[in-house]
Amino acid sequence: MIPAHQRQAKEGTVANHASGAFEVKLTPQVDGDAEVPAVGRMSIEKKFSGGLEATSKGQMLAVRTDTQGSAGYVALERVTGTLDGRAGTFALQHSGTMARGEQQLSITVVPDSGTEQLAGLAGRMTINIESGKHSYEFEYTLD
Repeated sequence: MIPAHQRQAKEGTVANHASGAFEVKLTPQVDGDAEVPAVGRMSIEKKFSGGLEATSKGQMLAVRTDTQGSAGYVALERVTGTLDGRAGTFALQHSGTMARGEQQLSITVVPDSGTEQLAGLAGRMTINIESGKHSYEFEYTLD
């Protein structure tokens, strides 16, 4: 029997769902010139709990505009740990924009980035921030 957190995605592939909380630490990085750069860069460190028991490290580039609530960012992070009990690493790619406060965010697993028991991993993650607390929902498949 397929567990409740799984569903049939396409023939031979089962879509899985993992969710939980995470903590994030962003550290501004300075490249050469100490003046305020047009593009900001930050290192990312996360600690995930729940279906994804892992840590991650990565880099983010961000731009704010003169219009309040408008910005853009891209990021890449390498995740190391277990996903629903399967050990390995994988990479996540972020692309986000905010237009006058309206957000669009895409976080996807980099194709073929899964290692060990996570080889063949594909999927999308969503992030929720409520009252300063971060959580994630991760829909994924494993070949």
